[in-house]
Order: sequence, then structure tokens, then C-alpha cells
Amino acid sequence: LEVPGLVLTHHPGTTRSSLRSPPMSTAEVHRQITADEIAHTFEEEAAPKVDLGVYAFEDWVALAIFWVMALAVFLQFFTRYVLNDSYAWTEEIATYCLIGVVFIGSSMCVRLSRHIQVDLVYRYLPHVVARVLSTAIDLIRIAFFGYAIKLVWIYIRIIGDEQMTTIALPKDYVYYAVLAGFVLMFARSVQVAVQHLRQGYSILERPGAYDGFEG
Repeated sequence: LEVPGLVLTHHPGTTRSSLRSPPMSTAEVHRQITADEIAHTFEEEAAPKVDLGVYAFEDWVALAIFWVMALAVFLQFFTRYVLNDSYAWTEEIATYCLIGVVFIGSSMCVRLSRHIQVDLVYRYLPHVVARVLSTAIDLIRIAFFGYAIKLVWIYIRIIGDEQMTTIALPKDYVYYAVLAGFVLMFARSVQVAVQHLRQGYSILERPGAYDGFEG
């Protein structure tokens, strides 16, 4: 007896019949993708728009100084290991550029609240206590940067017109970059403190609000 999709067999010497199915095919079926579907796939995965509005003045200055430092380091490497006649001034320029990148770039970290900080204790403090402590830290930071501006200015007046070692330029140019960095950090710390007062919390109290993990 044949049934579509089934086979009924009878075994001699037995009083029962067995019902078995025909073997199933395991071959994979692939659908051909059209050119329009491929084009739509690239449209959906288009890169997001670049937003340069998140960068401030000090970011671009630090970037420019960084590339001057990178070029000085590359020139030092090339002249030392390729030409076997190293330019001595490249090392000094790279060192001074690194100073500028550190201090001017630090103002960017102040603006974005990205300096090293410990926020563990704030998880166990009441909201009012945490708010008072965070405000006190903002005020201490402002006072520190203000005092650092004074110290750097005094140091610049002390060194006077002292010349660099390998280049006939005064060293106070370098320390003016340090002074500018502290001035920017002072201004950004005031700006951040005002922002904390307006929104009612800081990164110490709610780090997830700054890292994007808080809904």
C-alpha cells in the first residue's frame, strides 16, 4: 500500500506492519541576493555624521602641538638612524611640545571631567552629604588652579630671558604655555562647578550620567 509521503511495508513471518518515512534531504537552499538588496545594505550601514561641535579651543591647540611634537620625534629618528647625524634640537623641541600637550590638554580633561577621581565613597553617602562634599571639591579645585597660576607667573619672572639649550629662543615661551594651561583649567573648573550647581549633581555622585550607562 502506497501513501503519498509514506511507505507501508509488511515483514514476512510477523503480524505487524512498520510505517517508515522516506529519507529527508539535508541540502541547504540559498536565495540569490539582488544588486538592489546589496545597495540597501550599504545605505543602512552608512557612517554617522561627524560632529566637531564637541571640541573646544584648547582641543585644537593641543592637537596642533601634538603634531609638531610628532614631526620632531620623526625627524630625530630619521636623522639618527638613517642619516647617522642626529639633529640635537629635535629632542628639546619634542620635550617642550610634550609639556604644552600635557598642560593645555589637561584643560580638556577638566572640561569633560576626565581627570582621575575616586567616587566609591559617594555610593554610601546620603544625597545631601554627597552634594556638599562634591561642591567643596569643586571649590578646592578652583583654588588650586588659581594658586598654580600665581606660582607659574612668579617662576616666569624669575627665569627672565633664559635661553634654550640648542635653540636661540627664550625658555619663557614654554612656561607661558604652562601658564595658559593653568588659566584654561581655572576657567573650565569654574564652568564645571557652575554646571554641577545647576544640574544638582557631579560626576562623583552620578558617574553613569557622564559615561552613558545611566538611563
